[in-house]
Amino acid sequence: MSSSDEIFWISWFCGLRGNEFFCEVGEDYIQDRFKLTGLSEHVPKYRDALDMVLDLETDPSDNPKNTDLIEQAAEMLYELIHSRYILTNCGICFMVAKRHPCLLVGLSDVPGEAMVKIYYPRCQDTYTPKSARHHHTDGAYFGTGFPHMLFLVHPEYLPKRTSKQFTAGLFGFKIHPLACQLQIVLKS
Repeated sequence: MSSSDEIFWISWFCGLRGNEFFCEVGEDYIQDRFKLTGLSEHVPKYRDALDMVLDLETDPSDNPKNTDLIEQAAEMLYELIHSRYILTNCGICFMVAKRHPCLLVGLSDVPGEAMVKIYYPRCQDTYTPKSARHHHTDGAYFGTGFPHMLFLVHPEYLPKRTSKQFTAGLFGFKIHPLACQLQIVLKS
């Protein structure tokens, strides 16, 4: 394989089936130690994982079990870096180009609590991704604030709310919003 055919770790990771939601974080961002502050406490084998993400040479004499641990740590590290990167101007631009008009959001910033959701700004609601291959993607790697940061930085992307709103009705009569709740109270 020639050097022009070489696939870098970040491109490989983002190209994996199920990782289509991730954008490629620039190496300049990853090499800035300040932007990675605090991540070493959450990622085992942090230094080795960072070297793998940046495609730096690692010791080939490592045993396969150790290599698997480093690969898992590299994936976790990249995902945590991604959650920070998409809140930057450059990250916002990449994500908008990739996903507009729907955006990705996590329901928690703590890894392992909730999977990624798709946020539709027009109806201001979140939905579970349709494809099962995205059901393993942790929502923390997109954060709870991404859509809101996007609209603060780029209000022009905020969709216009429709002035026409659905009104519940039956036989031509409007139904009061509290009617169903009242029926529940009366039945109990």
